[in-house]
Amino acid sequence: MLKLTYTENSFHLEHLNESLPDWVSKRVILALYSATTLHIEPTTAAFLIPNDSSLIADLEQLSQENILEIYPCDASSAEVILKGTWLASDLESATGIFVTTLSQSAELLLQRLSKTQQFCYV
Repeated sequence: MLKLTYTENSFHLEHLNESLPDWVSKRVILALYSATTLHIEPTTAAFLIPNDSSLIADLEQLSQENILEIYPCDASSAEVILKGTWLASDLESATGIFVTTLSQSAELLLQRLSKTQQFCYV
């Protein structure tokens, strides 16, 4: 499972060895016990990567396999789009957590990319 934590001006990508249903269940229980509002909805998340990334060809292969979408933005960057689930305390907020389950190889590739490249928040 991949977890992308979006803050006001950046985000952080993590690979977790936990199933999506188990992780979401724990978040719901935490929200119940802490009396915190939690909105959950299926959606997409996006981030930018530099076009000169050494992993861009691997990402394009995942795009052809319908694992993710990748679109050129300008001469220097491309947008990567993932399908998954958004969790936030405020439905209209741009801050929250996006989780998705991809193939193991796709998740590890995106994790490797996050450690070697500077992602840009979309």
